[in-house]
Amino acid sequence: MAMSPINQRRLARFRANRRGYWSLWIFLALFVVSLGAELIANDRPVWVEYRGDSYWPLWNDYPETTFGGDFETATDYTDPYIIEQIKTGGEGRVVWPLIPFSYDTINYNLDQPAPSPPDASNWLGTDDQGRDVLSRVIYGFRISILFALILTGLSSVIGVVAGAVQGYYGGKVDLLFQRFIEIWSGLPVLFLLIILASIVEPNFWWLLGIMLLFSWMQLVDVVRAEFLRGRNLEYVRAARALGLSNRLIMFRHILPNAMVATLTFMPFIFNGSVVTLTALDFLGFGLPPGSPSLGELVAQGKENLHAPWLGITAFVVLSLMLTLLIFIGEAVRDAFDPRKV
Repeated sequence: MAMSPINQRRLARFRANRRGYWSLWIFLALFVVSLGAELIANDRPVWVEYRGDSYWPLWNDYPETTFGGDFETATDYTDPYIIEQIKTGGEGRVVWPLIPFSYDTINYNLDQPAPSPPDASNWLGTDDQGRDVLSRVIYGFRISILFALILTGLSSVIGVVAGAVQGYYGGKVDLLFQRFIEIWSGLPVLFLLIILASIVEPNFWWLLGIMLLFSWMQLVDVVRAEFLRGRNLEYVRAARALGLSNRLIMFRHILPNAMVATLTFMPFIFNGSVVTLTALDFLGFGLPPGSPSLGELVAQGKENLHAPWLGITAFVVLSLMLTLLIFIGEAVRDAFDPRKV
């Protein structure tokens, strides 16, 4: 399907913003790398040849007895005895991930007490529990981006629908919705999270649901204003006169114009979602303890000032991520700016 001339101009304006254009490619590359975190950072080999047979520990669980162990429990590939058995029986044919640590792997062979500084084994050092920082950064980056993607997508759908209903019908519908939003937005979100966190243990989906209850309001005012302006335009009146349904008029005729303002806000909503999850993890009301989290890394940096690599890593990763998202958002805003032809 051919792209319309107006969208071609928007794409050209986006590409012309070199900072935003290359930020998008860098961000996508980092995200794709994080999606394959298990292939990059894992304490399980990708492939093992043992006594003439091939095994794929990364995708399958094998009992310890498979590799000459004594128990039927899942194989611990960090066990020196198991490593020696694999090397002996497999003639050393083992393919490890680039980083032989998962986000929860504890390195018991550190030269210094944890948190240990960067070295040949742990490129960014370890945290105060002896876990590899680089592995936790890769997994934590993925969780942050997936959380922000889902939250931004769902909240945008709810916000667009709510703003469309408000702006199109106006009158009492608009008045009642506005009063509800004023009351709902005044609720202390952080206090609610603290109370709920003391009752149930937070997890990824639990946090997503709680944040979704409040995040959808960010787009309502923008969409509402576009629908208030568009509902009295001539082509909308003509559609009503032809007998088209309100739903068809709202989502086929008015919404495409309202989406211009919506799309310019979405990268910044995405950015805010990342910051929110990081802040909650930093305060201890986010993901369960032990989860790979950028906010938890920030907290470790604060608690271990004698290990500056923790704070520096957290600062660099968050700064890079948020800077890329801001540059992308600015490029999208410029591309959809109606004042630019």
